Amino acid sequence: MASPPHDPHSPGPGDDLWETGPVYSASNRPLARLVARPVREFLRVEAAGSLLLLLAAAVALVWANSPWAASYDSLWHTHLVLDVGPLHLDESLQHWVNDALMVVFFFVVGLEIKYELVNGDLRDPKTAALPIIAAIGGMVVPAGLYLALNPPGSDGSAGWGIPMATDIAFAVGVLGILGRRIPSAARLFLLTLAIVDDIGAILVIAVFYTSDLSLGWLALAIGLLGVMAIAKQLKIWTTVFYAVVGVVLWFALLQSGVHATLAGVAIGLLAPARPLLNEEVARGYATDALRDRHLDADELARMRFLMKESVSVVERLQSRLHPVSAYVVLPVFALANAGVELGAIGQVLTEPVGLGIMLGLVLGKPVGIFLASFAAVRLGLGRLPDGTSWPMVLGLGAVGGIGFTVSIFIAGLSFPGADLLTEEAKIAILLASLVAAVVGVVVLLVSTKPIPEDVVDG
Repeated sequence: MASPPHDPHSPGPGDDLWETGPVYSASNRPLARLVARPVREFLRVEAAGSLLLLLAAAVALVWANSPWAASYDSLWHTHLVLDVGPLHLDESLQHWVNDALMVVFFFVVGLEIKYELVNGDLRDPKTAALPIIAAIGGMVVPAGLYLALNPPGSDGSAGWGIPMATDIAFAVGVLGILGRRIPSAARLFLLTLAIVDDIGAILVIAVFYTSDLSLGWLALAIGLLGVMAIAKQLKIWTTVFYAVVGVVLWFALLQSGVHATLAGVAIGLLAPARPLLNEEVARGYATDALRDRHLDADELARMRFLMKESVSVVERLQSRLHPVSAYVVLPVFALANAGVELGAIGQVLTEPVGLGIMLGLVLGKPVGIFLASFAAVRLGLGRLPDGTSWPMVLGLGAVGGIGFTVSIFIAGLSFPGADLLTEEAKIAILLASLVAAVVGVVVLLVSTKPIPEDVVDG
């Protein structure tokens, strides 16, 4: 019987390497064994963020439909005032989450897009062609179905952007549940599609969900982006500079009428996606420094600097902020926004707003993605990912109908002050995302078979 793999952070044969004993989480103390290490392993699971997001949404729903519903509403409508010199902001707690905390989420999205454009699949037009075309189909068809039920001029027409979005966290989480049944090329197809979908959603928010545009504040925001771009070219590396300019940029966008979270996307796209130093420099210095088998403080500091700058800023920031976004920002966002009263759930399938969102996400997404992909392959603009069949594309399209996070975000922008329409839209998003996930899993289970463990994904 094979022995289980050894955790390098846990006590074992190499205990004598510890000069002062292992760190707490690697020790044999009860809390470390029963709490710290299991939590650490949970956070390493790809779907863990999706599970926390789902749990937060469930808590919000139960809370908002419980005898304590008034406390939920009271909490998120509590006003917090920030008054520092010329900076004066008076917003509800929910608005602070949506306008400020969500900047971190959109910043991570911007970093992901930048990485894909420079180092990932979006770098190669031929490889990226199919998911890009599929994403466009998956945005146009849902929006068209929604507008067919909510034509321009109607009360709900502003919500046409709601069913266009795909939730990357939940989509990847659903594929994680299916495990090795999904080829790596098919996973990459959906991930690239979702990233392009994010770009589309960002453009929609910037162009169509901007009100009372202030050109002065917008000019300041653009100027600050220019300052960041120049600083990057001058190789100003300190993050404090970019953090300070970024906060001012966020405030300028907030005052301009353009949604402030787009500051996160813009800054993320400016981040360097290539290392500032060649890793051979750090490798050579480390070899020389360790030649005498002794490291002093100066050598260690220099080595840390060279090693850090051998990894791109985009990769470093993604590594640090992705857990913050997945395990803090998105769950808090769900807790603040998913708490809708379900008393009006019967109206979702009869009122045009709810019906448009349901049809857009559940039907429009898979149909749009499938038809666009089919047309692209037939016209020679792209090819199916390795090991992927047309039924699998339909299943992946259904998973793309999970529009939870960004859809709820756009719903709040679509109907400001219209509580009934916003509540109806959020209920429809929750139901549609659930149905889309179930349909996607069923179709993918039927159209795939487990891949043997001894077969390496290509």
